[in-house]
Parts: sequence; structure tokens; C-alpha cells
Amino acid sequence: MPTIVQKFGGTSVADPARIRRCAQRVVDARQAGNRVVVVVSAMGHTTDELIALAAKVSPNPSPREMDMLMATGEQVSVALMAMALHALGCDAVSMTGGQAGIETDGAHRKARIGAIDRGAIERVLGSGAVPVICGFQGIGPDGSITTLGRGGSDTTAVAVAAALDVAADGGTCEIFTDVDGVYTADPRLVPGARKLRRISHEEMLELASMGAAVMHPRAVLFGEKFGVPIHVRHSQRDVEGTVIVPEELIMEDIVVVGCALKPDLGRISLKGLPRADGIQAQIFEPIAEANLSVDDIVQTEFGDATTIAFTVEHGDIAEVKAICQSLVSRLGRGEIDVEVGLAKVSAVGTGMKSHSGVASRMFRALAGAGVRIHNITTSEIKISCIVDRPDGERGLQAVHEAFGLSEGPAGPGALRAEPVAPKPEAHPA
Repeated sequence: MPTIVQKFGGTSVADPARIRRCAQRVVDARQAGNRVVVVVSAMGHTTDELIALAAKVSPNPSPREMDMLMATGEQVSVALMAMALHALGCDAVSMTGGQAGIETDGAHRKARIGAIDRGAIERVLGSGAVPVICGFQGIGPDGSITTLGRGGSDTTAVAVAAALDVAADGGTCEIFTDVDGVYTADPRLVPGARKLRRISHEEMLELASMGAAVMHPRAVLFGEKFGVPIHVRHSQRDVEGTVIVPEELIMEDIVVVGCALKPDLGRISLKGLPRADGIQAQIFEPIAEANLSVDDIVQTEFGDATTIAFTVEHGDIAEVKAICQSLVSRLGRGEIDVEVGLAKVSAVGTGMKSHSGVASRMFRALAGAGVRIHNITTSEIKISCIVDRPDGERGLQAVHEAFGLSEGPAGPGALRAEPVAPKPEAHPA
């Protein structure tokens, strides 16, 4: 009997009517002959509301107590989902992350899953009930509740699917959200964007890392590492979505499969640092230990001085800057410059591995749109350009058009893409 993990995001369970519709999807999957495990996010904007509530009580609440508070949002959702399933005649058991055996490293507000003891979930399944698990949370080594940070519920769902080895019996992980699937670009920004029928884990990981908000990179990484097939679907409409599969199952030779925009970036430049071995490790190790991400690193040297510049998301600038200030103080030399108002436009596709001229085509498109490029980074299947924030959307549209991603059924990418159906309600956050 195939095992399906179904994850419902916050907008999918935002009110009782939506919860009931999601519960019906669970029942339908069970009646189709599947074992079903459910992962649920907090309702609507509950997490944001809880964070705002904490700010009214304390200007600097402890991370542990913030986790204790924010975890309550998912506990409300799983209880209501279990009740909705009971009302449909389906036995269900709501479970916190800890009760479901989700063990984390204990880093509050940014915890990472270390292991999942599948025993508790299997016992519920063995009783004939549906486990309804809190997304976004787990339990640390000391028994404290921890939360997983951005994209936590997606990560929970794919990690649970990996722990249950759903691929072994033909199962999958279904990510239900408020869009019909993965698009060639954010359809709010590019009206001609088209839904993809299939995309590889590698391509989805790059798109997610570059700003495509359909799934969080950590969740896609779990899927790629453990071979979990992921199906991104609309929670309120019964339409096929986008299947994320291993690259070897993608047979079409398509150069670029999608484009993405990361709109809110800042650049931190450390100037006048000593030209010494290990200076890079002194900068980036404490940043990594704080579970902060950087990219687009550029290093230049002149005489005995080194300048290292890198981009971070706007929301992380203050924390990263504090870490860098500590380093400069210890070294006794150097200065910090912070630049805001940047964005990143990216093109992604496994076909880049075997095709030349992709970069020049992208650069011509940006130049033709009057978009100035500040910096360029590449990987085997990705090209990214740092641009001014006001130029980001125009640059995204130009690149999307340059690779023919808006064309009709006969155009490039037709084997994996299809014309847009009714426009999505919103691209998920």
C-alpha cells in the first residue's frame, strides 16, 4: 500500500471551510488505497501574529520562549484537522513534532532535523488512523520544543516522507499550497509564465535558492538526498500540479526551465582586511554557526589588504553585520560597508550542462532591458546576476522572454510546461 505524506500550508488551512476541504482530500487519498500522513502549518498569518504579540510583551524575548509560543500555531491546526477528519468518519491522531519523533539539533528558531524516529508514526498508521503532525517544529536534545525557521513545514513533510521511505512503495510527498504548481517564473511578476509538469530536484533547488517561493530549499534538498518524489498542488482545486523528480527521470533537453527573482538583498563589504591565510574562515564560520546564509562572494586583493564582499537577505543584514564588526575589532583593522537595494535575477536549467551561449543570451536580454549588472555568479545549471532592486522585475521579464518560456505549445520547454490555467491566487511565501 503506497504511503502519501500530504502537507497543507497556512493559506490552505486559513479558515474552517478550507480545513474541511483539505480533510476531504485526505479522505479521498485514503479511499484510493493509500496510507496517508498529514503535516499541517499554522492557520493563515498565525505565526506572524504570535511574533507581534511577543514583541508587545518583551523587546527581546528569549529564542526558547519564542519557540514555545510559535509552536502553538501548528498545534491549533493539527487539532482542528483531526476534528475535521473525525467528522468525515476518518480516524485521526494529532501529534506535535516531538510526539512524531522529530529530533532536532536544538538551535532555537533555526533548528535542523537530525533524525526522525518513525515508530510513533507507524504505530498510528498501524492502528488504522491518520497521523496529523505539526509542521515547523521538533524537539531538541534537552527536550525543549524547537522550530525550524523559514520553510519549516515543507521541510517537516519531506523529512517525514524520507523517514517513511515513501518512494519504496510508489508513494509521494504532496505539498498543497495556494498555487497550481511550479511556474517558469512568478506569475504575479511575469503574466506569461507557464506551469511546469515536471522539474528535477536539482533545478527546483536552484530556483528555490534563487527566490522562487514555491518551496523552501531545505525541503527540496531532503527530497534530492533521499529520492523523495514531491508533487506541488493546489489545495482548493483538483488539478494536477508539478512533480519534482530525480534528474535522470527528466529526459527532455531543455536549456532553461525557469527564472527567479530574489528581490531584497544587501551587500556587505569588508575592506582593508589583512591578506592572511584563513581570513575567509574567520568571516564565514561564525556566520554559518548562526545558521545564516550568504552567497555571491567576491574577493579582491591589493598590496597587503584584502576586500571580501558578499550578499545576504535584507532580514539578515543586522545579525551578519554584528558578526563582522566583532571580527574587525579582533583583527584591529578593516572597515565594513553595507549596501542595500539590490536584487538577483537567475536562470536555471540542467540543459546548461550541454549548451553554450546561455550566459551571453541572458546578458543581452538584460542589456536590452536597460538593466545594469553588478555581479555575476554561475553554477553548472544556474546563472545569476545582481542588479538594482528597481530593475529586478524588468530584468526577470526580459530573461524569461529571452529563453522563450512564455511561448505556446510548440515553443521551447513545451515538453515540460503547459499554458497557464486560471491565474493563481498568489505565489506562496
